[in-house]
Amino acid sequence: MRPSSDPGGPAPTLSAKTMAAVLLSNDLLEALPDAIVAVDRDGTIVQVNSQAQELFAYDREELIGQKVEMLVPDSYRGQHHHHRQNFAQTPKTRRMGADLDLYGRRRNGSEFPVEISLSPVSTETGWFVLSAIRDISDRKRIAEELRRANEELHRRSAEQIGEYRSRLASIIDSSDDAILSKDLEGIITSWNKGAEHIYGYSPEEIVGKHISLLIPSDRPDEISEILQKIKRGESTEHYESVRVTKDGRRVNVSVSVSPLRNASGDIMGASAIARDVTAQKRAEGQLRQSQKMEAIGRLAGGVAHDFNNILAIINACTEFLRDRIVPAAEPSTYVENIRKATERGTSLTRQLLAFSRTPAIQTQVLDLNDRLKDISKLLRPLLGDDVEVLIVSRSPSAVIEADPGQLDQIVVNLAVNARDAMPRGGKFILETGAVNFDEGFAEQHQAMAAGKYVLLAVSDTGSGMDEATVSRIFEPFFTTKEAGKGTGLGLATVYGIVKQSAGHIFVYSEPGHGTTFKIYLPNAEHKIGLGSKPEVETVSPKRHGTTILLVEDDEIMRALTRQLLQEHGYTVVEANDGKSALELVESNSGPIDLLLTDVVMRRMSGPELAEHLHASHPTLKVAYMSGYTGELMANREMLKPGVTLLEKPFTRTALLNTVHAMLG
Repeated sequence: MRPSSDPGGPAPTLSAKTMAAVLLSNDLLEALPDAIVAVDRDGTIVQVNSQAQELFAYDREELIGQKVEMLVPDSYRGQHHHHRQNFAQTPKTRRMGADLDLYGRRRNGSEFPVEISLSPVSTETGWFVLSAIRDISDRKRIAEELRRANEELHRRSAEQIGEYRSRLASIIDSSDDAILSKDLEGIITSWNKGAEHIYGYSPEEIVGKHISLLIPSDRPDEISEILQKIKRGESTEHYESVRVTKDGRRVNVSVSVSPLRNASGDIMGASAIARDVTAQKRAEGQLRQSQKMEAIGRLAGGVAHDFNNILAIINACTEFLRDRIVPAAEPSTYVENIRKATERGTSLTRQLLAFSRTPAIQTQVLDLNDRLKDISKLLRPLLGDDVEVLIVSRSPSAVIEADPGQLDQIVVNLAVNARDAMPRGGKFILETGAVNFDEGFAEQHQAMAAGKYVLLAVSDTGSGMDEATVSRIFEPFFTTKEAGKGTGLGLATVYGIVKQSAGHIFVYSEPGHGTTFKIYLPNAEHKIGLGSKPEVETVSPKRHGTTILLVEDDEIMRALTRQLLQEHGYTVVEANDGKSALELVESNSGPIDLLLTDVVMRRMSGPELAEHLHASHPTLKVAYMSGYTGELMANREMLKPGVTLLEKPFTRTALLNTVHAMLG
């Protein structure tokens, strides 16, 4: 989910206990590509990730509790202390290293240049700072080699210039960063392999084109402003922006632009070095979202506890007052109204406590399939006669350990939301199944651990939600309903119960296509002696010479799927939507053996794409992917019966075996 907080704005306020919990829960810190060192106001290290351990060659236990100066060279410690004091006076997100020579110190005493991003996180007693540290030795090395090569180029005779130009090109192409040059009008004049990898254009396609080809339409003035600074001889260091790739993806980049001068010192153009920080920005967003939800949960729990005390006093006074009033007297009506209002307030606080994961629960081992049969008796009158309730069990047993009452509350709350999304009726679908996620899957879904889970998928054929709504649906008191028609606590309660039960919840929804909530709870078969030896999943053999057309509008999902397929020997051509896929097929003369496409996409759906392609490729095989369930797809008539559907999130084994089975 995308957080709505501004990374440059005020840091979220967390209690010291909450901050420790967030920092000690290292999943999101491990997802960040940089070394992360969390430091309190006194300069004491409170947490590090594994990247920091590797960078500085210390174990986590050796770092936590020590002063951060142990990671700083002796010659720089005084200056570092000065910078830390300045930061303490005005703590705000900032990047350091562009205009300062910063160095880190490894365990063996070796020093190396670094770039540091500082992000403060406030607490009730002060603040912590998260330091993202990046080793820029390669960048410094390349810059120094470029400088030396340029000096040599001016010293050498004409016949040796070619040799040094070749050396210069080799240095530039060795970088993973995008390195390019442009003239003063913005025309691209050189393009390295790093730029080709990040942006997707080959040098033949991009050299001679205007740099604005890479700029999003919502940033029309960015290039002209940069070129004006270059003409004045000014550099722009490490500013973060957005670029558009050849296939239409938006990537976050950190860019440095410097003037290029000729032998006479005149400015003839600009060089730009850009690093793709998309994954880092996404991980930072997940960290901020985790902090926000944790803070909201603590706040909700504290408010609920205090409010419960107030309600208890009101309720007790009401009981005393009712005993002292003659039943037939008029004031008894007012007393009864107070009692009912107190009960409503108590119900609200229970939901807040569920979101904050603080209520005492009584878990028991139960079969989700059996439980849903009982719950369905409550759903039919709740949803109304115009909503059909379907229960689909994909495995004979779905054993979990949960509080039965809270499980009922999850389903009922989701049913109430589904009913509001289907004012003219529809279908409410409950699906269960057993899934086994491997280590590869867990690495791609940082919040989850590998192992056996039971899936509860809850779907409706209603109006669906847009991306902005989906990003906020679990926040307490957030609601899209009219005033007076919803508290905004239903989905917050669901979220809290799932997390308290050691589970995970994902949402798939788009306007007009209904909604699916997928809840994964730990499998508890072993607790009733039903566990068997883990099934050995066989992966299909590698295949070479087979081409798959992959169509997926989520860039991260597409990249991961492409990587899994390519590692197994498949040739993959990819597109981000149906229209682009058609254009790609028309321009690609080679054969395509399989179309692997998402179902719901902008501009053209997966089934529509398959229909267009079958007109020119009648034997083309098709497999679909979707975050929605197969049952919902069938009921919405999105897919024809008998088609192959790979449900997200899927494992590497499921993907490869599905593709292998389709190819035959």
